[in-house]
Amino acid sequence: MLKLRDDIKIYVSADPIDARKSIDSLCAVIIDKFIDNPQCGNLFIFFNKSRDKVKIIWWDVNGFVLHYKRLEKGRFVLPKLNTMDRLEISQTQLHGLLAGLDFSLMRHYPEINYYQYA
Repeated sequence: MLKLRDDIKIYVSADPIDARKSIDSLCAVIIDKFIDNPQCGNLFIFFNKSRDKVKIIWWDVNGFVLHYKRLEKGRFVLPKLNTMDRLEISQTQLHGLLAGLDFSLMRHYPEINYYQYA
C-alpha cells in the first residue's frame, strides 16, 4: 500500500501505453500529453491496452519512483474517459484501483473521531 502526502495529486491516463516504456518514456508522455512537469511530485498512472499491467511514476526528492503491477488473472477496472486525457482520483480510489475494484464507485468518507463526541 502506498502512503502519500495529502497534497499529492493522482492522475490516471486515459490512453493506454506500451507496458515496456521506461521512466524516461513515461516522463515524455507526462510532458507531451499532460503538459505537466514530471518532477512536480504528483503520481501519474498508466495502463497497457489490455489493462492487466499498470505503471505508476512520481518524483520523490532526488529521483523517480516507478511502481509496476501485473495482474495474473483479471483486468483493472477503469471508467470510460472519452473526453479527457487524464482523470484525477483520490488515494482511496488509488488503493481500490490497485486492488482490482471499480474505483469510480468509491468515494472519500471522512474519518470518524469518537473522542470528539465524548
